[in-house]
Amino acid sequence: MIGMLAAEHELLAQQFLVDADKELTEGDIFQASEKLWGAASHVVIAEMHRRGIKQSGHKEMIRSVRSFAEDFNDSTLRGLFSSAEMLHANFYHGFMDEEEVEEHRDIVNSFVNRMLELTNHQNGAEN
Repeated sequence: MIGMLAAEHELLAQQFLVDADKELTEGDIFQASEKLWGAASHVVIAEMHRRGIKQSGHKEMIRSVRSFAEDFNDSTLRGLFSSAEMLHANFYHGFMDEEEVEEHRDIVNSFVNRMLELTNHQNGAEN
């Protein structure tokens, strides 16, 4: 994924949302969890890419989401992103049931869509 443009990360995020719904329909909550994490992380990476922030791991993504929340004056971003982090952990530890994954799916969808709205407005859809 080295060399991907911000727009490509955004498209991948949107595709992961679709893939997560498919996984949930098929009853695979582990793969759905990871796809939802992928959607959230790629929309964050897209904005990091635009800002020239090196994607060096999970901790930098969390710092970046905090920064985006401040810059966009949208304190909800941090909490929404936390749902994605829980889904990522669920992939490895399996502590959520299907209903919980579905609840977090809706939150991650909100996060991805909100980030797309904010970043496309802020950046004039530049990538």
